[in-house]
Amino acid sequence: MSETNTRVPLTERDLTDTTEGCPVREVLDRVGDKWSVLIIVMLGQRTHRYGELARAIDGISQRMLTLTLRALVRDGLVERTAHASVPPRVDYTLTELGHTLLEPLTALDHWANEHREDIRAARERHDRAKDQQHG
Repeated sequence: MSETNTRVPLTERDLTDTTEGCPVREVLDRVGDKWSVLIIVMLGQRTHRYGELARAIDGISQRMLTLTLRALVRDGLVERTAHASVPPRVDYTLTELGHTLLEPLTALDHWANEHREDIRAARERHDRAKDQQHG
């Protein structure tokens, strides 16, 4: 197979030149982090307020939640609605585009749950074999 029909860059220079504008890379940069995936999955269930998301996502800081939500809004995956009320209320919901991401994320979630123990067992085998080689 040639570089032309596989569209696979063959040199390191080609690889670095294509990652900047690569659509797959751009999407994976967004959904590849654990916070974005958790937020998208939660918003796939229903609209949430900021505080609900903060309480429900264990381990996320306020700063990281804010940054992740801003990025998801910027990417068109989440819609932010600020209500003029006292105290102020902000709701987050998935956009149509965001909903299209639920199917592949759900498939990944199912795969991960189905194969979690397989991966743990493989890691243990690998670590034992590595320890035996070095010990």
